[in-house]
Amino acid sequence: MSAFNLLSHAGRTKDIITVLARHGFADLLNQIELPGTIWERMIPRPAETLRTEERLRRAAEELGPAFVKLGQILSMRPDLLPHAYVLELRQLQNNVQARPFAEMRPVLLEGLGTDPERIFSAFDEEPAASASLAQVYFARLRSGSQPVAVKIQRPDVQRTVQIDLDLAAWLAAQVHKHVAALRPFDLPAALDEARRGMLYELDFRHEARNQEYFNTLNPHPEQVFAPKVYPEHSSERVLVMERIEGHPVGRSPLPLAQRREIATHGAQSLVRQVLLSGFFHADPHAGNVLVTPDGRLCLLDWGLAGHLTRRLRYALADLWLAAVEQDAERIVQIAADLAPPEARPDLRAMEKEITLTLREELNFSINQQQLGRAMLKLLFIFGQNGIKLSRDYSLMAKAVLSIEEVGRTLDPEFDLRSRMQPIMLELRRERLNPRTMLRRTREVLHEAVLGLQELPLELRRLARRLEYDNLTINFQHRGLERIDESLRTASNRIALGVIIGSLIIGSSLIVTTRIPPYFLGYPALGIVGFLLSAMLGFWIAWDIIRRGGHK
Repeated sequence: MSAFNLLSHAGRTKDIITVLARHGFADLLNQIELPGTIWERMIPRPAETLRTEERLRRAAEELGPAFVKLGQILSMRPDLLPHAYVLELRQLQNNVQARPFAEMRPVLLEGLGTDPERIFSAFDEEPAASASLAQVYFARLRSGSQPVAVKIQRPDVQRTVQIDLDLAAWLAAQVHKHVAALRPFDLPAALDEARRGMLYELDFRHEARNQEYFNTLNPHPEQVFAPKVYPEHSSERVLVMERIEGHPVGRSPLPLAQRREIATHGAQSLVRQVLLSGFFHADPHAGNVLVTPDGRLCLLDWGLAGHLTRRLRYALADLWLAAVEQDAERIVQIAADLAPPEARPDLRAMEKEITLTLREELNFSINQQQLGRAMLKLLFIFGQNGIKLSRDYSLMAKAVLSIEEVGRTLDPEFDLRSRMQPIMLELRRERLNPRTMLRRTREVLHEAVLGLQELPLELRRLARRLEYDNLTINFQHRGLERIDESLRTASNRIALGVIIGSLIIGSSLIVTTRIPPYFLGYPALGIVGFLLSAMLGFWIAWDIIRRGGHK
């Protein structure tokens, strides 16, 4: 963002900087290029000392909807952020003060495309839930009299979000440029990805399609399901879906035996979504899960879903098995196979870090079973070693962590490992199925035959270019940028040194020969030359000290 655009939203910029400073990030703000010294006068001191990740969460909650959603989306990047930040950002609260229905009605009218009274026979104008981006109301359809929940986007939220995202992008770019310690995290790239995810969630049609797709794939709707969507009444800013009666998982009145069975169904459903369907709910935390009176689990809020290809599903299954078996060497091999060609990880160092992580989070001898936390840490280790896996792996890690927490809320003795076994066996049968193996063999042979067919043509092209002497090889030198800058700086200083020397010699000649005019009895031009030489000399000395060139 340019300085002009930044200053055009000076009021909001001041709010953001003040909140960040109040939560203890003043030192960070002082390292970036804030336009004008006015910002320094409005930076207060933090009132209390908290962990950095907790201060970041509180700042995001105070800054409003866009920053809350950004934090929630960034919490799905365990390959980028340390797991302590991921766990803290997951706690971001999305409940805000409700807007009056009079302000929400124009959005509802626009989204429905007609008068609400023509679609709903009853509509409760008191919101059942209020979040940062939308509010939910209960109503009843006129045709069929089905009870429904109507999700309405807050008015002007898109414009507000765009402004905050632009300001956040500018801050991330400044931090990346000026704070070397945070440069490895590549905050601008992470923010750009979070921006796309947030704009995706602002279109409720994606959420509707995800719910419908899950219900189509789901083999056990009697155990786990998503609310039915009414697409004929839904749009980009309004979502009409089935109203679900139920209790949050932490307040279910069902007996322990039934809750234990529900936890098993929920865990197996998620593992089946991830490993068999390759399509899964990205954030099934307790706030997005309801327990119905008949003992089923309802998954809400499908704004963000993960997608895994067959190759990624198989690699993930191998990764899970290797983690459970404490096989750090196998995990390193799987990560290396999935790594991009340009990655150059230190495999020995990775294996040591992974071994320590497995002992901390999956030590079954002391009943330490945290597969979700282990996945978060493993993905962070991969990311720090240049192995950037698919974003959907990050969504998977957070989904596993969430379903483990939901499972333990329903059943204190919940063990995801034992719940996974039936699905892992089903996946194994799929991978070893003769039809699957025959199809994969045909694909490999097909690619090999195509490669052999194209090889003679490629060799003839190479020989022809050699024959006509038009074969060129491009070399790209890397890492010379600092040398070029150093040479340019040295040349400028030498040139200034020559100028200073010439000024001193010329001024000395003028003073010696007593050339008029005079100032205080001395030749004025000589005095000016000496003063100019001194100023330039002091400036060069200060520049060398400032840049650390004196060390």
